[in-house]
Amino acid sequence: MTASEQTMKLAVLFADISGSAALYTRLGDESARRLVTNCLSLMAQKVTQFQGTLVKTIGDEMLCTFPSATSALEAARAMQMAVENGRPGGDHPMSIRIGFHYGDVISNEADIYGDTVNVAARVTAITRARQIMTTRAAVDALPTALHNRVRPITRAEFRGKQEALDVFQVTWEQDDTMTTRIGILQSRKPTEARNELLLRYGQQVLTLNDKNKEATIGRGENCHLVVNNNLASRQHAHIELNFNKFVLADHSANGTFVRFSDGHIIQLIHQEIILHGSGTISPGQSFAEKPGDLIEFIMQ
Repeated sequence: MTASEQTMKLAVLFADISGSAALYTRLGDESARRLVTNCLSLMAQKVTQFQGTLVKTIGDEMLCTFPSATSALEAARAMQMAVENGRPGGDHPMSIRIGFHYGDVISNEADIYGDTVNVAARVTAITRARQIMTTRAAVDALPTALHNRVRPITRAEFRGKQEALDVFQVTWEQDDTMTTRIGILQSRKPTEARNELLLRYGQQVLTLNDKNKEATIGRGENCHLVVNNNLASRQHAHIELNFNKFVLADHSANGTFVRFSDGHIIQLIHQEIILHGSGTISPGQSFAEKPGDLIEFIMQ
């Protein structure tokens, strides 16, 4: 380490614009560059607002640091909401993905280095559009009051790491006011109103509702719904009632396939989806392969 370098604990955050290459193809360099610049400028405002430092921008991506995991989380949520509501692309929808990690960072006047930067970049690489992902180290550095903003999604293996790292998703679409409003609406629902998800696999039947909010699906004997399928992982998928919606998250090696009653099929690979209506879930095997072991679901 040179005299101009120092090590400090920081949250390192990468944010980039998803699908910007398609914008350049569709609109041409000048118009697309203007929209990308608008979006980056909107994001940079949130970096400053939450005491962050913009280290650099590279094309459609920015690298920044924050003094704490809390400020990084709040800035990431603010960036997503700003792009969602500010519409920097005008008639051309734009979305961003964000990943951050917390740990020791080597910095000098021009750049930052070290394992924390590398992990933050790799977390961002597995993040999808409109998502925020982070790590166990960042979550552990958050105050307890913010733990309801994150949920574990998967364990990911990163190059250079001997052990897989826990990856968490940060919720951002519901602010505290909306959460309260949802709670008020729930309390005012008629007594006959129901919000339940029924799952059926062979002779196994499971109902999720306000009292029984989550279930794990997989081959493992400790799963709530144990499937007899060699293509399914031991802890294959997780369903949770969150903000009055049933969210299915895939944690598997072979993916999860969901077919809704209208015939629409979604493949999840370390992603999540909101279940609605009715349909079937195939752990680890596509419907084209005519799987025999299907989990039926129906909203009630």
